[in-house]
Amino acid sequence: MSVEIALRAARVRYGPLEALHGLDLPVPAGTVTVLLGRNGAGRTTALRALAGTVGLSAGRVEWRGTDVTRLSAHARARRGLCFVPDLRAVYAGLTVAENLALAAPGATAPYPELVPLLPRTAGTLSGGERRMLAVSRAFLAPRARVVLVDEPSLGMAPPVAARTYRMLAALAVERGAAVLLAEQRVPDGLPPGTLVHELRRGSRASSGEPAEYR
Repeated sequence: MSVEIALRAARVRYGPLEALHGLDLPVPAGTVTVLLGRNGAGRTTALRALAGTVGLSAGRVEWRGTDVTRLSAHARARRGLCFVPDLRAVYAGLTVAENLALAAPGATAPYPELVPLLPRTAGTLSGGERRMLAVSRAFLAPRARVVLVDEPSLGMAPPVAARTYRMLAALAVERGAAVLLAEQRVPDGLPPGTLVHELRRGSRASSGEPAEYR
């Protein structure tokens, strides 16, 4: 498996506190990688560092071996990076249809549950419905090479969550994208070859297969 994007000896500081302590995190193309850890372990910060929404105090971000540390988040998005954060991931004042159109004009909602909600403003949706709308961006991005999703199934009903993980697996297996998910536990329904990296206090504590962490 070739590494699509990676953190190399990455350090991130929030004021006097260091959130990542020299983290090495390779994300291969064509598979799903799960970044596992409790709240405060550094999962979200690692995704933000890859996406370019938080800067590094040391280390670098590499994309196919090229140093892109100084590349802005907008430039990374234009190159094919799709980042779905856990909070403020939709435009609350726009309708569901308008949110989807920002991701891919003219596209059909990937979740049937969203179809009757197209005229509704996103701010009136339930937590699970907002999450479906946010994660839809990952499925609609036509040329996504890197997909970063922070807690994909947050607020979703179990059947919808299971379908979401199958769809994310398809992005990796069928489209060849590098898919990185930040999770508090290893979800079911991940494809063979899924990699798990456990973070503790901003450092990688262990790596292995999903079965080792269930």
